[in-house]
Amino acid sequence: MGGLRLGPLLRYVDWDSGDTATVWVEADRPCTAEVRCADGSGGSVRTFQIAGHHYALIPVTGLTPGTTTAYEVLLDGRPVWPLPGSPFPASTISTPVPRAPGGDAPPLRLSFGSCRQAAPPAEGRGPHGPDALDTLAARLAAEPDADRPDLLLLLGDQVYADMLSTATRDWLAARRDLREEPGAQVADYEEFTRLYDESWLDPEIRWLLSTVPSCMIFDDHDLSDDWNTSAAWVAERRALPWWQERVLGGLMSYWVYQHLGNLSPAALAADPLYAAVREAPDGTDLLRRFAAEADADPASVRWSYRRDLGGTRLLMVDTRCARVLDERHRSMLDPDEQQWLRDNALDGHGSYDHLLIGASLPWLLPPLIHDAEGWDAALCRGERGERWARFAEDLRRRSDLEHWAAFPPSFAALTDLIEEVGTGPRAPAMVAVLSGDVHHAYVAEPRTATTSRIFQLTCSPVHNSIPWVVKVGFRFGWSRTGRWLGRMLSRHARTGRPPLTWHRSGGPWFANQLMTLSLEGRGARLRLDQARSRGGRAQLAPALERELTAGTSGPAPSPEEGAHNRRNTTVRSET
Repeated sequence: MGGLRLGPLLRYVDWDSGDTATVWVEADRPCTAEVRCADGSGGSVRTFQIAGHHYALIPVTGLTPGTTTAYEVLLDGRPVWPLPGSPFPASTISTPVPRAPGGDAPPLRLSFGSCRQAAPPAEGRGPHGPDALDTLAARLAAEPDADRPDLLLLLGDQVYADMLSTATRDWLAARRDLREEPGAQVADYEEFTRLYDESWLDPEIRWLLSTVPSCMIFDDHDLSDDWNTSAAWVAERRALPWWQERVLGGLMSYWVYQHLGNLSPAALAADPLYAAVREAPDGTDLLRRFAAEADADPASVRWSYRRDLGGTRLLMVDTRCARVLDERHRSMLDPDEQQWLRDNALDGHGSYDHLLIGASLPWLLPPLIHDAEGWDAALCRGERGERWARFAEDLRRRSDLEHWAAFPPSFAALTDLIEEVGTGPRAPAMVAVLSGDVHHAYVAEPRTATTSRIFQLTCSPVHNSIPWVVKVGFRFGWSRTGRWLGRMLSRHARTGRPPLTWHRSGGPWFANQLMTLSLEGRGARLRLDQARSRGGRAQLAPALERELTAGTSGPAPSPEEGAHNRRNTTVRSET
C-alpha cells in the first residue's frame, strides 16, 4: 500500500463554478490517489512517475458552491490524511458563490509574500527570526474562526537552491563529495526534491497548504541566484560541467511541485506534456526534454497564467524565464509573453473590479535604485565604452540590478499597459502590481491621471533577512538626496527620465511579513502583518491597515470621483 510522502496541497479552487478544486500529493510508490469530502464530493487519479518519485494532482468535483467541507486523502483506498493524532483542525476545501451575471462579486481575501527560507524544527527559528507563514498557520490552527485567506500568492523563492540549511548540507554530504562543484548547492532533480520536503513538511506549513489554496511563481533562488541576469551570466553558467543538470533539475521540479497546481482542470486537460507524462510508465525523459527546451528557447514555454477570482483578475507573470537577454534588445518579457500579458489584461475590460499583476520583481522601486538600474543597463550595452560595460556587468550581478528598471523598454510597456487599463469609464477600481524579492515591504503610488487607483505593493521576506546596511540603503533610495543622486546617474548614462514619477505612501518595513488584500465589490483594503517573538511565542502583529479604494459596487467612478477617492483614502500605519 502507498504511503503519503508529501502534501496534500490544496492548489486550485474554481471561482467561476464554485464546484471544482485540485489537490496535489506525493506518494512513496505507484498507487491511486483519492480525495473524499465530507459532503460526498471527491475524485481520484493514478500517480505518475518522475525520477523515482510518484505524484498526483487529484481533481475534486461535485463541491457545493459557497460551502466549506472537510476532506481526507486515501492511497489505494487507505486513509493517509489527516495524519493519526494530528493536533490540527481538519483540512477543508472552501468554495465561493459564483458571481451572477450583473451581480456583485464574492469577497476575496488574498495574502501574499516571497522569499521563504525553510525553518526546520532542528534549527528552531534559525537566524532570521519567526517565519511569517508558519506563524499565520499556527494562528489559524489555534483560532478556527479567525479570518483566513481565500488564496495564498507565493511570489518567488519558495525554496533556496543555493542557500542551504545545515540539515540539507549534511544530507548532501552523505550523498556526494561537497569539495567538488557545485559544492553545498543542489545539483540535480533529487536534490531539488529535498528542498521541497524540507519546506513543505514543516507541520504548520503542511497543514496550512492543505487547507488554503495557493498560486505560485518562481524567482531566481528557486533555481539559482541571479538566474538569467544577463546573456554573459548565462554563457558562463552553461560552460560549467554541472550546470546543465542543475537547470534541468530546477525546471523539472518547478513543473511538478509548483507549476502544475497553478493550472485549472481545463488547462491541465489541454496540456500535451501533462497527458504524456501521465500516460507514460516513467515520465522522466519526457520532462527532461521539456526542461531542456525551456532553457534553450524560453519563448517555447509559458509559465505565466491567469486566474479570474470573481471580480478580481490575477495575472501571474514569469519575470525570470521569459527574458530576452541580448544587451541591445533586453526585455523582461519576450514578445509573445508581452502580448499575452496585454491580451489578458484587456480581455473583458470593464468586467472585473480589480486587476492584480503578480510579478516576483517590483515594477516601482526606490527612485535611486530605479535610476541606478537604468544607468547600469545603459553602461552594460556600451553607452560609455567597454571598460564601463565590464564594470557594470560585475555590479549588476553583485547588486542584483535586474528588476523592471533594468529593462527600460519593458518598464515603459508595463507602465503604458497599466495606464491604458486604468483609464476610462470601464476602468477597474484598482490596478496593483504585487511583488516580492527585495527583502522589505512598501507601498508605492505613481502620479497619474488614471481613473483607477494604481499601486505597487511589495512584500518580502516571508522568512529571511538582510544586513542593516542594506536597510539603510533602501531608506536612502527614497530620500531627496537619493533622488538627486539617481538623476546624476541618469545624466551620466544619458538615459533620460522614466515615463512617470511615483512616491512611497507606506513603509519601508523590515521583518518577516505578509500582506493581505481584502477585496469586496470595488473596495480594497490592505493589511501588513509582521512575525514577532513575544513572550517566547511567535505572533503576527499588524504594521499597516489601509483603505486603498472606496467600497462601492457598480460601474467605475468618473475621473473626478476617482480623484476625490484618492484624496480621502484613510491610512493607519505603524513603522
